[in-house]
Amino acid sequence: MLQLWSVFVAVAVLAVQLCIGDKSCVIRSSTQSVVQLGSNFEVFCIFNLKCTGSMYSGQGPTKQKHEALNSTIINFKVVNITENRTYSCHCENRKDLDPCGLDISAGYLPDRPKNISCIYKIVKNESGVVVCIWNRGRDTNLRNSSALWVKGVSGNHSDGSTPYKVSDKGTELLSVNFTVSRSVELISLWVQTENPLGSAQSSIVNYTLSKIVMPPTPILGKPECYSRKCIMKVEQSVRTQHLEIQYRTEKQTWTTYQDSVVQMNSSHWSISSLEPYRLYHFRARSKFSTGLWSEWSTNICAWTQEEPPAKELDVWLASDFKHMKVYWKEANVSVSRGKILGYELSISSSSVITNVSANERSYLVELCASCDVTVRARNSKGLSPPARVTTRRTEAKSPSNLQVTANNSNITISWTKPETAPSPTAYVVEWYPDGNKLEELRWVRLGENKNHAVISDVQPFECYDGAVYVLYNESSISWKFKGVATLESVPEAAPRVQEKVEGRNNVNITWSELDRSQRRGCITKYTIYLETMGNPKIYSTPASERMYIIKDLPPAEYRLWMSVSTAAGEGPAGRKIKFFIAHDTQAFLLPAFIISPVIVVFLVCLCQNSTVKQRSCQLFQCLKLDVVPDPANSKWAKEYTQDKGNMNLPLPPCSSSEPREEEKLILVNVEELPKQNSESRKPILRMSPSTRLSSETEPESVIPTTYIKSLSHDSDSSDHTHTSLDTTVDYISSHEPGNLDEEDDEEKCGEFLDMPFISNHNIFIEPLVFGGKLTLDAVKIDCSDFFQNA
Repeated sequence: MLQLWSVFVAVAVLAVQLCIGDKSCVIRSSTQSVVQLGSNFEVFCIFNLKCTGSMYSGQGPTKQKHEALNSTIINFKVVNITENRTYSCHCENRKDLDPCGLDISAGYLPDRPKNISCIYKIVKNESGVVVCIWNRGRDTNLRNSSALWVKGVSGNHSDGSTPYKVSDKGTELLSVNFTVSRSVELISLWVQTENPLGSAQSSIVNYTLSKIVMPPTPILGKPECYSRKCIMKVEQSVRTQHLEIQYRTEKQTWTTYQDSVVQMNSSHWSISSLEPYRLYHFRARSKFSTGLWSEWSTNICAWTQEEPPAKELDVWLASDFKHMKVYWKEANVSVSRGKILGYELSISSSSVITNVSANERSYLVELCASCDVTVRARNSKGLSPPARVTTRRTEAKSPSNLQVTANNSNITISWTKPETAPSPTAYVVEWYPDGNKLEELRWVRLGENKNHAVISDVQPFECYDGAVYVLYNESSISWKFKGVATLESVPEAAPRVQEKVEGRNNVNITWSELDRSQRRGCITKYTIYLETMGNPKIYSTPASERMYIIKDLPPAEYRLWMSVSTAAGEGPAGRKIKFFIAHDTQAFLLPAFIISPVIVVFLVCLCQNSTVKQRSCQLFQCLKLDVVPDPANSKWAKEYTQDKGNMNLPLPPCSSSEPREEEKLILVNVEELPKQNSESRKPILRMSPSTRLSSETEPESVIPTTYIKSLSHDSDSSDHTHTSLDTTVDYISSHEPGNLDEEDDEEKCGEFLDMPFISNHNIFIEPLVFGGKLTLDAVKIDCSDFFQNA
């Protein structure tokens, strides 16, 4: 039957369209253009001509699977529609024809309005404004219209119902305002909402206006404040019976001034019980004898005036070998009672009062063994009571009941109260990063009945030292603790190492501390690695040491490096450095210094023997230089060439123990030395006075020229042209009639070895010199020919 009805509808629509004309198709649905979400319905396309029809829907659009009822009608079944849709019909074989379309909207029926609430705000004495709000329910996805219906009652008279329409802006809460005369006592109201799918109406709500009446918001003037109170001026457009004033400081909750919640008789109000030097915020609200409190006024703020500081500062001190540093904590505003302008510091051992800037929290003073330090804070109204701390401290052994534990975020220190008289007056727990006591000291002061402290002002991977001080009236004792950390890991680096070899086989090793950021906790030990020949040795030192001496190392090449450890483990190895332990040469030098003089004396004595001399000359003949300077280049030779045939070589007289008629001239081999600095300086060849001729020597004045040999061949000491032996014989001649032959020269050499001066003088100690006028530039005696015939 439904299908027959659908066909009937489609045929009827087609008949109507055919009567109208000009349309290629008509689209219709089996329901209205607005349906509820989740509904099922059908859409029909009726074409005016035969064509291949199709149906599309949605944004895009998307082609749908339709069903053909006949050659001109197709339909599409829509199941559970979830949103607004547009459907269109097309002739696939006639693109020139426009499609026809249909819009279907989907939504919900309106919910019943609920939670109606109204306030009667008085604007002036004659009338007020009623503000009502309500909850419209869920969004219908459709255009809704709402209206608030109001009916007023004045005495026995009832007014008609008046609607106040509200535009639906898609919000869950709707509101409406309307004016009501103050003569109206009761109102009845309800809300009605409708959309294309239907309508809904709330229940009727009745209000007595005196119960919902609200006065206008008060206006506060600028307060006039003293140190303990503020006077405020309150303005209102309508007279009310109650006024409430609240105040608070920053980050505190509001406090109600109790005296203000009374019948108002004045526009000026005094708020007392305030604290000095505080920034207070104020607000107010009012109320009729019945009804509701007004809205809060705008907050206003004001400072109370200052007073002298109420209490002494929290003062503590730390010291080293030369200085003492006094610390104090910044007092909170309840103690300072004003802006601190500076501090006054004095020491009992001196009458000088030191003024310290308000920004400082510590001051460095000279160390004193037994004195009191006093610190006072100053503001515009005066000074605080003196805070005194004494330097008379006694360090005691930490008791067994002093326990220090750490977790990931804090350090807990606990102890047992000392069983001594008198009783402690207070406890102070101090802590600081290892090695930075004067720079970063922290402390907390506890009461006399406390027995533990939880320290949270610590950094992870930082090592802390500290102490617990038991304070008495005039002195204190301290219990120290060391090496506490909340979190630890292995160090990030190794220390920088320096080595120095001392003595014969000792090495002095020094190193520097790691930076605080690299320690990553408390250092437990340093490890030294010493390697030689591939065999490392390990030495460990405590964390407090900075030097280590390794003794009795054998001579060798060594490699040295270090690492550092915490409770979490050992850090990376440092850079390797090399050093050497050398052999001890002193043990060899000392015997050499002792034996050498003995050998020299022995050789000198041995050389006094003529046989030894002869053998020595033969032995060292091979060491004789092959090249000597050419005598022809000497100054003497140059003078001879200028006065050839006229040169005389007179011999100086020689002293002798035996009278002789004539001294025989002795010629020796000479060698030219390097040229002297001064050209005017002339070498003198002289015979020592103690030199004698042998008694067997003939008294002949013969100069054997063959004994003067030229050694200038291949010499580097002369820049002149080398001269042959013949030239030498030519300018060194004898005053005697003839020259000796070579055999006579050899015999003379033998006789020369027997001269008394050879045996009477040490040739290694005194130079052998001869007198005369032989003026060679430089000569050196060559005694090889003296001994060749021995």
